[in-house]
Amino acid sequence: MDKNTNWKQKLTTEQYRITREGGTEAPFSGEYYEHKEVGTYHCVCCDAPLFHTRQKYDSGSGWPSFWAALNDKVIQDISDHSHGMLRTETRCAQCDAHLGHVFEDGPPPTGLRYCINSASLSFLADSDTHPDDEI
Repeated sequence: MDKNTNWKQKLTTEQYRITREGGTEAPFSGEYYEHKEVGTYHCVCCDAPLFHTRQKYDSGSGWPSFWAALNDKVIQDISDHSHGMLRTETRCAQCDAHLGHVFEDGPPPTGLRYCINSASLSFLADSDTHPDDEI
């Protein structure tokens, strides 16, 4: 992704606030919280594939939750000391977009809960992919 990308022109106000400024959407409000279609969630900024619905589950947290990313190269973990607590922020490894946080209270097999803002994601249904697409 070009470092000179004009994110304010590419993204909605909400997408910009979350992905470029580290914001959070209100719980139970995001487009993908209760989304059930089968496919892949991509970074809304750079379109990098991040999560598949095979790893999505209902954590009850109010945000789309995943127990794993597509692979260990698509997500970057950053220590987050904001709001008087220690958390692990997740960012897109390709464009550094803020996605959400990861917690160690998820289901097997990883025990992780990637708690991701819907506004940081776009979705591509499996029926819309081609056999040559790399996921």
